[in-house]
Amino acid sequence: MGYSYQEYVRFEREARDRHEFVGGLILAMAGGSLEHGRLTAAIISALGSQLGGRPCSVFDSNARVRVVASGNAYYPDASVVCDRLDVDPSDGLSMTNPAVLIEVLSPSTADYDRTDKLADYQRIPSLRHVVHVAQDDARVDVWSRLGETWSRISYRAGEQARLDAIGCVVDVTAVFRNPISVG
Repeated sequence: MGYSYQEYVRFEREARDRHEFVGGLILAMAGGSLEHGRLTAAIISALGSQLGGRPCSVFDSNARVRVVASGNAYYPDASVVCDRLDVDPSDGLSMTNPAVLIEVLSPSTADYDRTDKLADYQRIPSLRHVVHVAQDDARVDVWSRLGETWSRISYRAGEQARLDAIGCVVDVTAVFRNPISVG
């Protein structure tokens, strides 16, 4: 037996750690590595500097996204909303209309992020791009919606990942510059 979304929202209000809601289950989120955090910050910085003065806002991983079609809720590493912010009527802390969602792929979650989570994200009508940043390879994959069709383009060092729907580019070399060395 699974939980209702309202039970999840109540649980999440009281919880010390964040949890995602998938298929009626409340799933604890794994902590990210230092490199994961650095890559997320680099993407947020790159997008934030390009969106200044435009009607778009960049959110960090504290912003919850609700996929109304499935009822699931996630905490992507970053998201972009343009024009207006729509929140779930039953939960004022979950956005429902992101234009862009960004996931930095951790070794433990990469397969899930590239498959089931991606398919669920693609059910969001407002969503135009899903960006996957590979933590173990200097690569950025951009999934883009054109009508009802999604396509993927991979970008590597020396290339600029294009997010045409919001008029931004992500310099792959800049994002992966200065990796953390553990010693």
